[in-house]
Amino acid sequence: MIYVIISAALVIFWLLVVDRPVLYIQFKDHELAKVKGHLPPALKHNLSEICASTDFSGSMKAYQRSERIKLVFSSSVPKSVQQRIRNVFPFNSFNDKTAKKRA
Repeated sequence: MIYVIISAALVIFWLLVVDRPVLYIQFKDHELAKVKGHLPPALKHNLSEICASTDFSGSMKAYQRSERIKLVFSSSVPKSVQQRIRNVFPFNSFNDKTAKKRA
């Protein structure tokens, strides 16, 4: 019986601790280096334009928090670029259907 309780506690701990973003994008050398998750075509086009016009590297993660999306950027992404990405990010298009798919 104790094994069942310990294994259940480990599963719950794993579900709470593991980093599971809905969308993960890595930027490197004026391009999108790595994309995990659903990336709408319009957002991909806008991010490619931002990458082409600005020299930066880093990553962005989008987390589903109940009814809203939270964007988290790495520290190497400048604040001005973060704001440009937030301005073009389609918060309304990430509904429950895409939120269930994890990156």
